[in-house]
Amino acid sequence: MARELIQEAVCSGAKLWKACEVVGITVRTYQRWGKSPGEADARHASRGRPANSLSAEEKAELIAIATSERFRELAPSQIVPILAEQGVYVASESSFYRVLRQEKLLTHREGSRPRQHGRPAEYIATGPDQVWSWDITYLRSALRGQFYYLYLVVDVWSRKIMAWEVAVQESSEIASGMITRASMENGVDRDQLVIHSDNGGPMKGATLLATLQFLGIVASSSRPRVYDDNPYSEALFRTLKYRPEYPSLPFQSLQDAQQWVEGFVNWYNTEHRHSGIRFVTPELRHAGQEAQVLARRKEVYEKAKKKNPSRWTGATRNWSPIAEVSLNPVTRSGEEAQRASA
Repeated sequence: MARELIQEAVCSGAKLWKACEVVGITVRTYQRWGKSPGEADARHASRGRPANSLSAEEKAELIAIATSERFRELAPSQIVPILAEQGVYVASESSFYRVLRQEKLLTHREGSRPRQHGRPAEYIATGPDQVWSWDITYLRSALRGQFYYLYLVVDVWSRKIMAWEVAVQESSEIASGMITRASMENGVDRDQLVIHSDNGGPMKGATLLATLQFLGIVASSSRPRVYDDNPYSEALFRTLKYRPEYPSLPFQSLQDAQQWVEGFVNWYNTEHRHSGIRFVTPELRHAGQEAQVLARRKEVYEKAKKKNPSRWTGATRNWSPIAEVSLNPVTRSGEEAQRASA
């Protein structure tokens, strides 16, 4: 029957491969049928329900056992051996798994459920010392296989480097001391600051977490193995290591590394005009002095436009200060974004 239908479709102008696809066979199968006239359609029909499948009563018994108070905390791989020890056989281990999966009962129990790493909370900074980010990066040393560790804390709103350390090891204690000094030097009050980091060992150390709690600083962390949850620190490290003066050879000593980083921090905070904050320096923005600089730039552009209006088809360059900076921003629809900005 299938062969005749294909022949009829081809005679009507259909492509052979398409006709075979509709019937559910390949072109090769159709051609083989043509070589053996008696093999018109050798496909196996549905065999129906296997004779050895579990009955409805057996499935019900299996489910009742797996969800009983005694066994509900155990996996089928544990249940089946225990039943066998008691001389009871209900079904094979694979049947237990299959039936429980079909009934959507094959899920992690609450106690053993793996941690769910949702996206970190969104934090919006509208001024300095509200949201900081920190991380650690490697600096090569003269000893092969050994490194110096650079700790950096950056203010997300102003992009100013608030604190730094170069050490010979990664340590929660070093990070704790650095953040404590930075918060005291900048007069950070309790419940004023959020500090974000990745999930490295020093970031999760008991000493640091206790320090943050003592200082009233809220800790925020990235998801494991998600590289872009700490973008401000990552971007800062990229800027540091792509500076023309970054040494092509390893640092010869800890003092050399500290001296180089000190020079970089001074340049970054006081000379570097950051693209993310309208090309003002982090120090200027952190001190609240950017408005005058940006207003001056706007005035210059307005005068230039007035002098040669034909060079502008629209408004001049936007030199208005950036009011808000978001860490881990939540993606919003157009309507939600309008409501949020209203």
